[in-house]
Amino acid sequence: MKSAYLSIVLLPLAGSILSGIFGAWIERKLAHVITIFGVAAAFVLSLLVFKDTALDGNTFNGSVYTWMLSGGFKFEVGFLIDSLTAMMMVVVTFVSLMVHIYTIGYMHDDPGYKRFFSYISLFTFSMLMLVMSNNFLQLFFGWEAVGLVSYLLIGFWYKKETAIYANLKAFLVNRVGDFGFLLGIAAVLVYFGSLDYVEVFSATDTVKDQTMEIFSGQSVSVMTVICLLLFVGAMGKSAQVPLHVWLPDSMEGPTPISALIHAATMVTAGIFMVARMSPLFELSETALSVVLVIGAITAFFMGFLGLVQHDIKRVVAYSTLSQLGYMTVALGASAYSAAVFHLMTHAFFKALLFLAAGSVIIALHHEQDMRNMGGLRKYMPITYWTSLVGSLALIGFPGFAGFFSKDAIIEAVQNSSIAGAGFAYFAVLTGVFITALYSFRMFFLVFHGKERFDTHGAHKPHESPWVVTMPLVALAIPSIVIGGFYIGVMLFGDFFKGAIMVLPEHDVLRKIEYSGVAGFVLHGLLTPAFWLTIAGLVTAWVLYMRLTDIPEKIRSRFDWLHRILVNKYGFDDFNQAFFAAGARGLGSILWKISDVRFIDGFIVNGSAGFVGWFADKARYLQTGMLYVYAFVMIIGLMLILAWIIVS
Repeated sequence: MKSAYLSIVLLPLAGSILSGIFGAWIERKLAHVITIFGVAAAFVLSLLVFKDTALDGNTFNGSVYTWMLSGGFKFEVGFLIDSLTAMMMVVVTFVSLMVHIYTIGYMHDDPGYKRFFSYISLFTFSMLMLVMSNNFLQLFFGWEAVGLVSYLLIGFWYKKETAIYANLKAFLVNRVGDFGFLLGIAAVLVYFGSLDYVEVFSATDTVKDQTMEIFSGQSVSVMTVICLLLFVGAMGKSAQVPLHVWLPDSMEGPTPISALIHAATMVTAGIFMVARMSPLFELSETALSVVLVIGAITAFFMGFLGLVQHDIKRVVAYSTLSQLGYMTVALGASAYSAAVFHLMTHAFFKALLFLAAGSVIIALHHEQDMRNMGGLRKYMPITYWTSLVGSLALIGFPGFAGFFSKDAIIEAVQNSSIAGAGFAYFAVLTGVFITALYSFRMFFLVFHGKERFDTHGAHKPHESPWVVTMPLVALAIPSIVIGGFYIGVMLFGDFFKGAIMVLPEHDVLRKIEYSGVAGFVLHGLLTPAFWLTIAGLVTAWVLYMRLTDIPEKIRSRFDWLHRILVNKYGFDDFNQAFFAAGARGLGSILWKISDVRFIDGFIVNGSAGFVGWFADKARYLQTGMLYVYAFVMIIGLMLILAWIIVS
């Protein structure tokens, strides 16, 4: 199977190189054929690996290439293929394949068509390298690679100032998280003496009781420091408060990359990493508590922002932020299986919602404001029904994929005794109502009600071509069935045995009584989460289908709150005023002191002035009289003789 593992990562890379570097010499059609073939082949091979690993019970952990030996440490490229990796490989390649096919229709008239295919194929390669790694070095390579390619994709339309601002913002915010992540990896190397996962995890008993002094006289657990530093990296990649600010602005990129970044790849990297590092996080309740609280804050507060957005893509983006918060809460509650299970279900229905939003944008000639939509149901039946499936899965409607994963997280948090679990339970439970409200606010504004769009003389909206609608249907199917199909084996079976480690006292999933899919659904109908979901859906129907003047009255009555939400709690304003302005101010000071005064004033102009002064004084020695020169020669000779005699 080793050749299959190599093929899975190298085929998307080969497609990226051929369509990118050699793009000038190949046709547009050949560019997408090459990249789609590479990703499709990777998906088929990933299914074979999934069967071999998750179903047949085989695993692989081995080195592919030794990059460097230094100071007794070995730095390698290698693969760890277990059930967690196999599941991620299937999700990443399937969603990427759907995005590749969808791109044919969405980017059809774009002059950067071949370049875009090269980028998304390279993105797939980077994410596969990340999830398949068996060591921290390769993990960091994939981590940085997805960040780099996301920078290129978000700023793909580089002539738009907003796109350039967004990709720079994403890059800088992720550098903050990645700095902490790199420090965490360095700490692992120092205290464990290895970067190999298996070696590190097997040595936890020797490190778990060690302490370090960050500040004089203050001892802290080494394991806690390592886990918190690693989680800082996860906060950047998976957009947790306060490092969440880059994700909504990344909507400036083309819609296909919104689905790719926000569904199954970059933003889930942090969730996957923490789940992979469960043997470390389980040994620090402090770190788990921090993860739990940060996730709860993100899930709760980011959901509210979806209620005041008018851009269809930004509503889905804030939904992603909130759902990532749910996954992070599950990680903090030690329900790692529930977190990655929600990661899987979320990947399908969130990619579906983003691509459906793109289908609407195409039909309305790139209009993204929901206030200029409405009544699209009769024009776009396939997009309508698949969007309904995605919305129902997102809100956790019984029977849909999101229901199983979200309810499992809520019950797991309810059973947790980690510090902050009470607040987290309130946050995720309240978030159910908020999610249903903003999701169906979007759905009703876009597809129902009166037609508010203006085609400006162009054709009326119509259904998108098959290359757009086919991925929607393909993603809608797992959005319905995947939750019920895999909940038993993934959450209450031994699917992740050997891949995820949970201490018995932290095993909250074992406290959930599971009596099959039907029993789980029936139990869910009796929980507060179900009734909050229905309440949110009904509220959205009343406000946006019946009493449509009420939302404006609420906005006027609570204008102060509306301004807070529109300003996104002031995070962007604070970052702009403190970090951006502070950096510019510091740069201005350094420029005036180091550049103008020291380099230009002292070194450059100072050296020139000194040479001029010295030359001015030295010219008096050039008298043009022979007796003066002879006298100088005699004095010089005497000094040389005196030096020889003395020495």
